[in-house]
Amino acid sequence: MKVEHSIEINAPAETVWAVTTDIDNWPDWTPTVESAARQDDGPFSVGSHARIKQPGMPEAIWEVTSLTPGQGFVWEADIRGMHFIATHHTTPTASGCTNLLGLELKGVLAFLLWPLAKRQALKTLETENTGLKGFCEEKP
Repeated sequence: MKVEHSIEINAPAETVWAVTTDIDNWPDWTPTVESAARQDDGPFSVGSHARIKQPGMPEAIWEVTSLTPGQGFVWEADIRGMHFIATHHTTPTASGCTNLLGLELKGVLAFLLWPLAKRQALKTLETENTGLKGFCEEKP
Protein backbone atom coordinates (compact mmCIF):
# COMPACT_ATOMS: atom_id res chain seq x y z
CA MET A 1 0.00 0.00 0.00
CA LYS A 2 1.80 3.06 -1.31
CA VAL A 3 1.14 6.69 -2.17
CA GLU A 4 3.34 9.22 -3.94
CA HIS A 5 3.33 12.95 -4.53
CA SER A 6 5.48 14.89 -6.98
CA ILE A 7 6.04 18.64 -7.22
CA GLU A 8 8.09 20.98 -9.40
CA ILE A 9 10.40 23.23 -7.38
CA ASN A 10 11.98 26.33 -8.93
CA ALA A 11 15.24 25.92 -7.03
CA PRO A 12 18.41 23.97 -7.79
CA ALA A 13 18.30 20.28 -6.96
CA GLU A 14 21.36 20.84 -4.74
CA THR A 15 19.38 23.31 -2.61
CA VAL A 16 16.42 20.95 -2.29
CA TRP A 17 18.73 18.07 -1.39
CA ALA A 18 20.51 20.16 1.27
CA VAL A 19 17.20 21.18 2.87
CA THR A 20 15.82 17.64 2.65
CA THR A 21 18.83 16.09 4.38
CA ASP A 22 19.00 18.79 7.09
CA ILE A 23 16.62 16.73 9.20
CA ASP A 24 16.93 18.81 12.39
CA ASN A 25 15.37 21.79 10.61
CA TRP A 26 12.35 20.07 9.05
CA PRO A 27 9.93 21.70 11.52
CA ASP A 28 11.01 25.08 10.04
CA TRP A 29 9.39 24.33 6.68
CA THR A 30 6.74 21.65 7.14
CA PRO A 31 3.82 21.42 9.57
CA THR A 32 3.90 17.63 9.07
CA VAL A 33 6.83 17.43 11.51
CA GLU A 34 6.59 18.74 15.08
CA SER A 35 10.17 17.83 16.02
CA ALA A 36 13.12 16.17 14.31
CA ALA A 37 16.58 15.31 15.55
CA ARG A 38 19.40 13.32 14.00
CA GLN A 39 20.51 10.59 16.38
CA ASP A 40 24.06 10.36 14.98
CA ASP A 41 26.84 12.63 13.79
CA GLY A 42 28.57 12.91 10.45
CA PRO A 43 27.24 12.84 6.92
CA PHE A 44 23.67 11.76 6.27
CA SER A 45 24.15 8.21 4.98
CA VAL A 46 22.87 4.64 5.07
CA GLY A 47 22.47 3.75 8.74
CA SER A 48 21.74 7.33 9.83
CA HIS A 49 18.90 7.62 12.35
CA ALA A 50 16.51 10.44 13.20
CA ARG A 51 13.88 10.82 15.90
CA ILE A 52 10.75 12.29 14.28
CA LYS A 53 7.51 13.43 15.92
CA GLN A 54 4.58 14.03 13.58
CA PRO A 55 1.12 15.33 14.49
CA GLY A 56 -1.18 12.54 15.66
CA MET A 57 1.61 9.96 15.60
CA PRO A 58 3.93 8.66 18.29
CA GLU A 59 7.58 9.67 18.11
CA ALA A 60 9.53 7.25 15.92
CA ILE A 61 13.12 6.46 15.00
CA TRP A 62 13.67 6.42 11.24
CA GLU A 63 16.69 4.62 9.77
CA VAL A 64 18.15 5.36 6.33
CA THR A 65 18.25 2.08 4.39
CA SER A 66 19.24 3.36 0.94
CA LEU A 67 20.83 6.60 -0.25
CA THR A 68 22.12 8.05 -3.50
CA PRO A 69 23.95 11.27 -2.53
CA GLY A 70 22.39 14.38 -4.02
CA GLN A 71 19.43 12.44 -5.41
CA GLY A 72 17.41 10.47 -2.93
CA PHE A 73 17.06 8.28 0.09
CA VAL A 74 14.77 5.70 1.64
CA TRP A 75 14.20 5.37 5.34
CA GLU A 76 12.09 3.07 7.44
CA ALA A 77 10.38 2.99 10.84
CA ASP A 78 8.07 0.73 12.80
CA ILE A 79 5.11 2.69 14.19
CA ARG A 80 2.00 1.34 15.90
CA GLY A 81 2.44 -2.18 14.56
CA MET A 82 3.04 -1.03 10.99
CA HIS A 83 6.23 -0.83 8.94
CA PHE A 84 6.65 2.54 7.21
CA ILE A 85 8.94 3.07 4.21
CA ALA A 86 9.37 6.67 3.09
CA THR A 87 11.17 7.79 -0.08
CA HIS A 88 12.57 11.21 -0.94
CA HIS A 89 13.86 11.71 -4.49
CA THR A 90 15.01 14.89 -6.26
CA THR A 91 15.59 15.08 -10.02
CA PRO A 92 17.12 18.15 -11.72
CA THR A 93 15.07 19.87 -14.45
CA ALA A 94 15.72 22.85 -16.72
CA SER A 95 13.97 25.20 -14.27
CA GLY A 96 14.98 23.58 -10.97
CA CYS A 97 13.93 20.09 -9.96
CA THR A 98 11.14 17.64 -9.40
CA ASN A 99 10.72 16.33 -5.87
CA LEU A 100 9.01 12.97 -5.41
CA LEU A 101 7.87 11.77 -2.00
CA GLY A 102 6.53 8.29 -1.36
CA LEU A 103 5.10 6.45 1.61
CA GLU A 104 4.51 2.72 1.83
CA LEU A 105 2.88 0.92 4.74
CA LYS A 106 3.32 -2.78 5.39
CA GLY A 107 1.84 -5.21 7.87
CA VAL A 108 -1.54 -6.66 8.78
CA LEU A 109 -2.63 -3.50 10.58
CA ALA A 110 -1.60 -1.39 7.57
CA PHE A 111 -3.73 -3.61 5.33
CA LEU A 112 -6.74 -3.13 7.60
CA LEU A 113 -6.30 0.63 8.02
CA TRP A 114 -5.25 1.47 4.45
CA PRO A 115 -8.71 2.60 3.29
CA LEU A 116 -8.65 5.26 6.04
CA ALA A 117 -4.91 5.95 6.09
CA LYS A 118 -4.42 6.43 2.34
CA ARG A 119 -6.12 9.84 2.17
CA GLN A 120 -4.21 11.14 5.21
CA ALA A 121 -0.90 9.79 3.90
CA LEU A 122 -1.35 11.55 0.56
CA LYS A 123 -2.36 14.80 2.28
CA THR A 124 0.78 14.59 4.44
CA LEU A 125 3.02 14.12 1.40
CA GLU A 126 1.35 17.02 -0.43
CA THR A 127 1.75 19.30 2.60
CA GLU A 128 5.39 18.32 3.03
CA ASN A 129 6.21 18.85 -0.65
CA THR A 130 4.41 22.22 -0.70
CA GLY A 131 6.34 23.37 2.38
CA LEU A 132 9.63 22.23 0.87
CA LYS A 133 8.84 24.06 -2.38
CA GLY A 134 8.01 27.32 -0.60
CA PHE A 135 11.07 27.15 1.63
CA CYS A 136 13.52 26.30 -1.16
CA GLU A 137 12.14 28.87 -3.59
CA GLU A 138 12.52 31.61 -0.97
CA LYS A 139 16.16 30.72 -0.14
CA PRO A 140 18.72 33.21 -1.46
